[in-house]
Amino acid sequence: MPFPSQPWRLRAGVNRSLHSGPAQLSVPKLTEKHEWLTTENGTATVGISSFAQEALGDVVSCSLPEVGSKLNNQDEFGALESVKAASELLSPLSGEVTEINEALAENPELVNKSRYEDGWLTQMPLSNPSELDELMSEGLV
Repeated sequence: MPFPSQPWRLRAGVNRSLHSGPAQLSVPKLTEKHEWLTTENGTATVGISSFAQEALGDVVSCSLPEVGSKLNNQDEFGALESVKAASELLSPLSGEVTEINEALAENPELVNKSRYEDGWLTQMPLSNPSELDELMSEGLV
């Protein structure tokens, strides 16, 4: 399944357009480890790509950092375990985690079923927007 062409259309009937600029991305950026990242109002939301969730298979467990954790770019911040394998999660940015997707504790399968709407992993403010320049665009993966 290819990376969706318009992942910012988060809910049926709702069209959220992300504007480009230093604090907002118009399309998701991707890491080499297949995490995706979008920003809105200076806050980054992180999840795993379509490729990663398909490679993992059905996710059965999700380990995420505590709110308030300070991460450096490429720090391990959690792990996903599936019926096939376990995979570490690497932070695409430096910053402090301000929110985690608590729904994944009870429903880790959301990563597979709704990775852009309900299956996101963490959120953090952009503390160093230049780190976005190191990430790949959707068409490069």
